[in-house]
Amino acid sequence: MVKASLVLEDGTVWTGTAIGAAGRGYGEVVFNTSMTGYQEMLTDPSYAGQILTLTYPLIGNYGATEPDTESRRVQVSGLIVRELCETPSNWRSQGTLQEYLERNNVVGIQGIDTRALTRHLRVRGVMMGALSTGEDPEAMLAWLKALPDYTKIDFARRVTTPEPYTWEEPADAAAPEVRHHVVAIDCGLKYSILRSLRSLGCRVTVVPCTTTPAEILAHRPDGILLSPGPGNPALLGYLVDTIRALLGKLPILGICLGNQLVGCALGGSTFKLKFGHRGGNHPVKDLTTGRVYITSQNHGFALDPESLAGTGAEVTHVNLNDGTVEGIRHEGKGVFTVQYHPEASPGPWDNFYLFEQFVERMG
Repeated sequence: MVKASLVLEDGTVWTGTAIGAAGRGYGEVVFNTSMTGYQEMLTDPSYAGQILTLTYPLIGNYGATEPDTESRRVQVSGLIVRELCETPSNWRSQGTLQEYLERNNVVGIQGIDTRALTRHLRVRGVMMGALSTGEDPEAMLAWLKALPDYTKIDFARRVTTPEPYTWEEPADAAAPEVRHHVVAIDCGLKYSILRSLRSLGCRVTVVPCTTTPAEILAHRPDGILLSPGPGNPALLGYLVDTIRALLGKLPILGICLGNQLVGCALGGSTFKLKFGHRGGNHPVKDLTTGRVYITSQNHGFALDPESLAGTGAEVTHVNLNDGTVEGIRHEGKGVFTVQYHPEASPGPWDNFYLFEQFVERMG
């Protein structure tokens, strides 16, 4: 068993046993409270530049399988768990999580008190950290302090597709007839969003986040999807300009980072949450109907509701835990957004209606 260490930027050191690949990694240390979905989290581009802590104590008990990936690679900078299961039981499993981490060169640690670490991050706020196998913690801290902060890096450019492509899954006879064409701007797109749109009869063309408004409109879409993604929206002025140029031309749906960028394009601003919203149990109220949904979330920034005053934007959803903005719309511009993930299912598919509304608007 190889010793591993986690060092936070405040000097706190946690020691445990190495899992995954040997080496080192660094990033913003965050936590997710979901009980399942570890492979989806590992491959979610919104975790780029972050070391992921899973609060559920036993991870890996159903193994790993390729169909559960959400992007073309593992995105996290490291993984922290209480205990890694070595003997998964699942008919779909194609191997252990340990093998999956090794194959994707992900550094990890187990055997630390993840509850205590989570409480530390809740009290102090998320912070940068370094994770390493067999390295002196003091040397790790010195290395960490010389690295750029998470909020200073444009991660959307790092995770976006290098070239446009058309999503084909499912491509068999069971796929519905194509009725609409959607252009998805990839700031950190999850495959399950593409599957959701395809299941409703949409052909989806995915384009890089640096694509110009003219290039997007040249695809002759019926609607535009603004994807989730990692990082600080304040660094994405080029995307805000693109969205501003597209508002009012076609129906637009924004998800997570897409919600924040639409708010900024309308004249609002964002702020960083102390420890973010990451999990599958966040209650959100739809102010237009009064209904409460249990949602899946993964974000560290939120729209400032006061900054939206006078923009014409209406807040449609709020988080019942802390009152933060979870969705907006501007009917005059043909855009509506949510901060949470309607493509993810923490329970029933309650939030799939948002994709259906988007398709109706294109109709």
